[in-house]
Amino acid sequence: MAVIHHGRGYVYSIQYHIVWCVKYRHKILQGEIDTKLKEILFEIAKEQGFEIIAMETNQDHVHLLIDCSPQHYIPDLIKTLKGVSARRLFQFFPELKTKLWGEHLWNPSYFVATVSENTEEQIKEYINSQKEK
Repeated sequence: MAVIHHGRGYVYSIQYHIVWCVKYRHKILQGEIDTKLKEILFEIAKEQGFEIIAMETNQDHVHLLIDCSPQHYIPDLIKTLKGVSARRLFQFFPELKTKLWGEHLWNPSYFVATVSENTEEQIKEYINSQKEK
């Protein structure tokens, strides 16, 4: 069940399901790269003040379920997640630059949907099942 947060003069519960893909759908999110990406995304969440409720990858794309405040502007949040994670992954794994033309890790597009209490568990299960597919 979604957690109700209290801000200064407001009460909220905001969750988003976010998905984005590797450029050209290259299947690079495996092994050490996958592990490091997840670590980086948790670091970004902590730095930006939101919570990752569920996260999984499937070789060429990332699924997140996040809980954030009304102050988080989703396009900026996604830009930060993708930009910072790409920069840090390229630092740890410079060989990725040779696998991706133009040295871009992520496809510029993304999917985002709001999550209600009725769908939160379904989305968690869906995200967690990504490795099985």
